[in-house]
Order: sequence, then C-alpha cells, then structure tokens
Amino acid sequence: MTQSPPDPQSTADLATRFEAERGRLRSVAYRMLGSLSEAEDAVQESWLRLQRADPEAATVRNLGGWLTTVVGRICLDMLRTRASRREDPLDPGTAEIHVPDVVVRPADPGQEAELADSVGLALLVVLDTLTPAERLAFVLHDMFAVPFEELAPIVERTPAATRQLASRARRRVQGSTVPAPTDLARQREVVDAWLAATRAGDFEALLALLDPDVLLRVDAGPGTASKLVRGAREVAGQATFYGRLVPTAVPAYVGDGMGIVQAPRGQVVSVLALSFRDGKVIGVDIIADPPRLAAMGLTWPLRPEPRESGDL
Repeated sequence: MTQSPPDPQSTADLATRFEAERGRLRSVAYRMLGSLSEAEDAVQESWLRLQRADPEAATVRNLGGWLTTVVGRICLDMLRTRASRREDPLDPGTAEIHVPDVVVRPADPGQEAELADSVGLALLVVLDTLTPAERLAFVLHDMFAVPFEELAPIVERTPAATRQLASRARRRVQGSTVPAPTDLARQREVVDAWLAATRAGDFEALLALLDPDVLLRVDAGPGTASKLVRGAREVAGQATFYGRLVPTAVPAYVGDGMGIVQAPRGQVVSVLALSFRDGKVIGVDIIADPPRLAAMGLTWPLRPEPRESGDL
C-alpha cells in the first residue's frame, strides 16, 4: 500500500509545537550530558523521532512530556555509549581530565537573571560520577519533576527501583563537595582581584584569594598538556606564570557564577570556571581544548586590547 505524503499543515503545526518545547528539551539534555553540542544533537534526534511518529504524535495531548521521555531515552543511550568507550589510562598514575561544558556569557549585569537557569560546573562534575541510569533518574525527577512511573520504562526498572536510583543519586550529590553559593558581588571582587594579581605577577595577592585545598584542572584535550594541580601555593604559582601571558582575559558569567574568558580579537581560546567556598576560590576548571570550544559556538564582543609582549 502506498503511504500518503505528510500533510504540510500538520507538519508545520508539529514543528511549531516542537519549537515551543525546544528550550526545555535542551535544558534536560544539557544536564543529562554535560555537553552543549551533544545536547543539541539529542534535541535534534528527538525532532526526527517526532516526525517519524507523525501522525501518531500529532494526537499526543502532553507533547512536552512525550518529548522529555524521548530525549531522556536518547541521552541515556548516549551516556551508556560514552561509558562503554571509556578506556583505562595507559599510565595507572594518570587519568583523563575532562571538564564538562559550561554556558558562558559576557559579564553584563543585565544577564544576571539568566543565571537562574544555568548549571554550576561543580554540580556537573558530580553528575558525571553517577551511572547513566542514576543520572537520568536524578535529573528528570529532581530537576524536571518527571514522575517515577514515566521514568521506569526508560531505565527498564519498576517505579520503586527507579525511586531508589534517584535516592542513591541524590545522596551522592548532597554528600559531594559542591560548595555553598557565594554571592555574585563577592565573586566579581575575587575575579577582578585575580586578574589584577595574575597580570602583575603578584603571587601573595593571588594566594590570599585561594582556599588552601584549591584544585586546578586544565582540560586541553586528549593527548595534550592537561593537568591536575592541588594546593594554594601550587595553583598560585601556575596562575601567576600564565596570567602575564593572557592580558586579554576578562570577567564572564560561566555556568551559574563568575569566571574568566580569554578571547583575543573576539575568539575564545580558553574558559576558566571558578568555584567558591567562604568567599575564596576552591576550584579552578579550565577548558582550553580548541575543538570543544569551537563546538560550544562561543562568540565574544570585540574590545580594545593592550599591546603587550605576551599578546602575539
């Protein structure tokens, strides 16, 4: 039997309904995957599945719930594939350093309201430690209020077992070292002081901004100079050395707080996310992997740049 061609009007209506859900679906996928580009891929795949389901999907009353379930399944498959491809490092004393993607915006006070829907890097790092099923149960139930009865078929468990998944994930998140929020005004003070100290090579001034147990992670991509540095004196030494080489660094909103972006001539070459505890920096996470930064699609306003020897 020859299948009838899709009704253009029905397709247009479906596309309109999908676009109304796109922002929420992107938020779900980003929290599930910790990758902006993969989140976009998951959302696009959900649209393709919606088209294949038409005309059945056209009659779905709760299209948002239907799409959230579809995106959840897609993300779960992507997480499982990611986990199966993860290999043990050749050197047992080393491990791959991966910093999750973060949403980055210029430090414009008018954009502070948008931070409410952002995700802190510290939380994304903790979510990365969960199993795929735990992460799905926690994200969809605790962050997006999806009932366990709807989650159970996705993870192929009973609702009671799915509830236990979310509870276990919640305990791990709550028991993690995610620091309590530091107000944005104090964060901005620290970032400005950080930039001044690193540009001047002022080791002691920078040391005063750091928690004694501060952890620095640099994700420069596979097979590159990624590094892990722990302790205030060690991190201060690294920051003062490299700070004089990046005079175009500027404050930015990174995730749900303040950070720093290096963007010579408007091209983002590194993103530095800061985590705070009691007004001091407890975590420094740097993304300097060119392919990842390109995939994040960051654009940055051009600004006058100082003419210094370190700026080539």
